[in-house]
Amino acid sequence: MTELLSRWREGLARTSRTAFGRLASVLGSTDITDNVWEDLESLLIQADLGFETCQDVIRSVRDLVRSQGLTRSDQLRGALRAELRARLLPVPNLDSGVKPWVVLVVGVNGSGKTTTVAKLAKLFQDRGESVLLGAADTFRAAASEQLRVWGGRLRVDVIGGAPDSDPGAVAFQAVQAAQARAADIVLIDTAGRLQTRSNLMEELKKVHRVVGKALPGAPHAVWLVLDATLGQNSLQQARAFTAAVQVTGVILAKLDSSAKGGMAFAIQRTLGLPILFAGLGEGMDDLQKFDPDAFVEGILAS
Repeated sequence: MTELLSRWREGLARTSRTAFGRLASVLGSTDITDNVWEDLESLLIQADLGFETCQDVIRSVRDLVRSQGLTRSDQLRGALRAELRARLLPVPNLDSGVKPWVVLVVGVNGSGKTTTVAKLAKLFQDRGESVLLGAADTFRAAASEQLRVWGGRLRVDVIGGAPDSDPGAVAFQAVQAAQARAADIVLIDTAGRLQTRSNLMEELKKVHRVVGKALPGAPHAVWLVLDATLGQNSLQQARAFTAAVQVTGVILAKLDSSAKGGMAFAIQRTLGLPILFAGLGEGMDDLQKFDPDAFVEGILAS
């Protein structure tokens, strides 16, 4: 547990330093004044919680202060920790019992999606599960090649197609191959989409439908990879993908490179989607299952 908390603190160091670095001075040993509330609000906005989420948090902490009779600003840290933790959804059970369990991985170009797919494969491998990868990003030849390279390193089969081939056909073949090879999990990497390109989003919907034809009930999960360095700017992306393909969970890539870790609270308030994994480094083992307690401790670490 100590090692896990240390990894989260290291991964969230940039958010902690940049956004919450003034927390100790804000929550000193002075009385709780209007200035303390103003400074705390500024700090939360800087952490990229978003204005509405920030207002909700301040309102709830104020209520807690009144109900518990707190008078000193240093007593606010515990109240803030409890309020932030309460706003994070629990991570759902990722074992559906279905085999093959089909996961569609979506996101915009540059979000770290293809690398995240490879890291997911490694994570599930380490759990003793057999994995097959579908390279349905046929528009960007480098993406398919990148996934094949990762597959070779991990000794995981990769089903792909020729450049510019039908991504739906590749996804269909990947599910069929997973069934034939009795794979536990098939992860399908899709082409990066700009949420403003309606034709591309329609094609993603088609991939979603085709996967269901290959295996009734599939995809069993749709995971959206968001670049954590973009902060609040990623919410518009998330809304568009959720409307198109019924996203079931979010993966925060590049969280270790971001000073905007507070976006996690805005995502959950705005979309009601659980955060499943977070990228805490560039290594293959640095994709971690999201831990709400470790996340809050990490961003509040001195």
